[in-house]
Amino acid sequence: MKKLLLAALFMNLLSLIARAEPLAVGAPAPVVTAPDQDGKPVVFGDVYAKGITLVYFYPKAATPGCTKEACSLRDSYAGLADKGIQILGVSRDKPEAQKAFRDAQHLPFPLIADTDGKVAEAFHVPMIPVVGVPLRQSFLIKDGKVAWISLNAQTSGAAQEVSKALESLK
Repeated sequence: MKKLLLAALFMNLLSLIARAEPLAVGAPAPVVTAPDQDGKPVVFGDVYAKGITLVYFYPKAATPGCTKEACSLRDSYAGLADKGIQILGVSRDKPEAQKAFRDAQHLPFPLIADTDGKVAEAFHVPMIPVVGVPLRQSFLIKDGKVAWISLNAQTSGAAQEVSKALESLK
């Protein structure tokens, strides 16, 4: 009985998530402002103006999958930066948790504290009901427009996925 209840709950959650309309490739990139791990405001439009930007959403700092994803991007950061990519990681964690995660993993890119969910909302990233965390999704922004989207972003293969997407844009 318990397994049936859990299965029904899971199916209901999936149906809620599936109803979210994703942001389209070619759409204007959302210009939002949110604090980074140090509590300093990051204006996304200012970041986009500096070059191609990866905005990746992850459910929760310091969890296994999120750590694999962040470390994949960290380990390939120099190569991605050589290709002109900037990175912004986004989750619902508070700035303090983002800072602890960034420091513990030695991440060379900012982590955005989307505590009110406005950044995820602007990017049309669905929240997982009940727990209220964003799904793992990635966006490449080029020339102020969404150039590529991964609605089911990789964890340990995140950097490879982004590099491959960048090649397809050229």
